[in-house]
Amino acid sequence: MGTPSVAAFTDTYLPTVNGVTYTVKSWREAWESRGHTMDLVYPKASEHDPGDGEYPVRSVRFPFYEGYRLGAPQVPDAVTDADVVHTHTPFGVGLSGLRLARSNDLPLVASYHTPTSEYAEYIAFNGAIERTVRRWARTYERWFFGRADLVIAPSERTRDHIREAVGIDTEVAVVPNGVDIDRFRPVDTDDFRDRYDIGDGPVVGYTGRHGYEKCLSDVLAATGGMDVTVLFGGDGPAREDLEARAERHDVDARFLGFLDREELPAFYSTLDIFAFPSPVETQGLVALEANACGTPVVGVDTGALSDTIVDGETGYRYPQGDIESFRDLLERALQERDRLSQTCLDRREQLSVEHSVDRLEDLYESVLADSKTTLLR
Repeated sequence: MGTPSVAAFTDTYLPTVNGVTYTVKSWREAWESRGHTMDLVYPKASEHDPGDGEYPVRSVRFPFYEGYRLGAPQVPDAVTDADVVHTHTPFGVGLSGLRLARSNDLPLVASYHTPTSEYAEYIAFNGAIERTVRRWARTYERWFFGRADLVIAPSERTRDHIREAVGIDTEVAVVPNGVDIDRFRPVDTDDFRDRYDIGDGPVVGYTGRHGYEKCLSDVLAATGGMDVTVLFGGDGPAREDLEARAERHDVDARFLGFLDREELPAFYSTLDIFAFPSPVETQGLVALEANACGTPVVGVDTGALSDTIVDGETGYRYPQGDIESFRDLLERALQERDRLSQTCLDRREQLSVEHSVDRLEDLYESVLADSKTTLLR
């Protein structure tokens, strides 16, 4: 059996910058570098010109979540000859992948990147509506992922969530998102520090979406009164509130906005500690990118970060909402920075995206073989 060709469907892609985009892009690049085919269907955005094998479909802006677009449920003719369908989101474009798989008797692989119920507050106006939206989201997830032949989770905690909270009988395999360790490595930071006027003192920071669900205000609460500079890379709906909170907590916080992908290794290398209070991560890719650059992470001990952060080795974990513990562990990690950094560097090879795509290739071949066996019965 030859290596299967894949049609990937995602509702999140360039120019939107987030972990799903990075994962889809890096997996596709690694897959095609092996001489394989992975066509990609995604919502059209005027800021991104499609490359070879990229097929944008009509889309509209999603009014409740900045940077997110809803793609029309279209299946471009160019992707109908695929052997395997892989959806990265359960809505809009993801439904197109489900339709292609079912109409052509193709195996469907579905990645679970984000628990959709966690974003209910963006479209809810009060607590009762939010609870209703959360219940609907869980029911919808059960319906969509229950129709896949294989569900991929980026961490063991997320796999457990899918089995227990979403409640499906479908096989769930763990495939970490992986990190491009050729890109993410320790680099010289002089130019980056000069560009953003960062001094030589200790630096704590975060990069990623500034969403309310990520609890980024906890970083400001924890660093209030500490002799550190706090860097925030990225942007999002919570940024204005975070800037106001930084003033109230008297924190030397710098909001750098979205950073080019090429700048991120210097950003991570500039940090002494990456602060990560988000309880909604399915893996926490930015934590692994920071580790690959030799930067330890202090993050919340819940969700996938309980697995991603190796306590006492690649950083420390604190109980969710415990700001005092967060502050104490930031200070401890700063004191132990050299030891923690070396442990992070010793683990770099384990983080490689190539290892993830090795596993992905095995799963594609397995699910395709199972599908052909079923059809022959």
